[in-house]
Amino acid sequence: MPLATWIKAGTSATALVLATAGTASAAPTTPTATAQPGAQAAVVTLRYDDSRAAGWEAAIAAGVASWNASVTNVRLVEAAPGGAAEIVIVATSGWPQATLGPVRPGRQVRVELGSQAVNDGYNKTRIAAHELGHSLGLPDTKPGPCSQLMSGSSAGTACTSAVPNATERSRVQSYYANALAASVVTDGRTLVDAP
Repeated sequence: MPLATWIKAGTSATALVLATAGTASAAPTTPTATAQPGAQAAVVTLRYDDSRAAGWEAAIAAGVASWNASVTNVRLVEAAPGGAAEIVIVATSGWPQATLGPVRPGRQVRVELGSQAVNDGYNKTRIAAHELGHSLGLPDTKPGPCSQLMSGSSAGTACTSAVPNATERSRVQSYYANALAASVVTDGRTLVDAP
C-alpha cells in the first residue's frame, strides 16, 4: 500500500477516534445525560437491633415503616442476629428515652422503650417512632400538637399518630443529605420522654 494511502487511513482513524472521544466526553454536559428523574442520591443505611425489646416488635416495625416511608436519604433496616447495629433498642419498665442523634453509620445510639408510658395510656407505635426520631437527630418539641411526632407525651394519650410532619421529615432529610450524616456529630444527650 502506498504511503499516501497509509497516511489517509491513519488520519481517518485518528479523526474517528477523536470524534468518538469528543462525543463521549461531551455526553455528561448534554441535557439528556444529566440526572434523570427518579435518580436517587446516596442513601444512608442504619441498622437497628430490637432483640432485647420483647413485646415491642410490632410497634418497632410500624415505627420503622413510618420513617422509611417518610424520608429517602436514610433507611432503617433490621440488623442480622448478632450483627452490628447503629440503633440498639431495649424494653424497660421506666419512661421511654433515647440518645439524640443523628446517628452515623458505624456509631451507636440507644433507645429505651419504657412500659411506664404504655401503662399511662400512650400509644406504643407513636412511642417507637418518636424515639427513633431522636436517633435520627430530632429533639422534643414539647409542648406540641399530635401532628408533631416529636411533641411526644405533650400531645396526650389520645394521640396515636406515628408519622413525622413536613418539618420533621425535612430536618432528617437534611441531616442525611448526600450521605452527610458522616460529617454530623451525634449530640449524645439522653432525652427522657416523661410528661
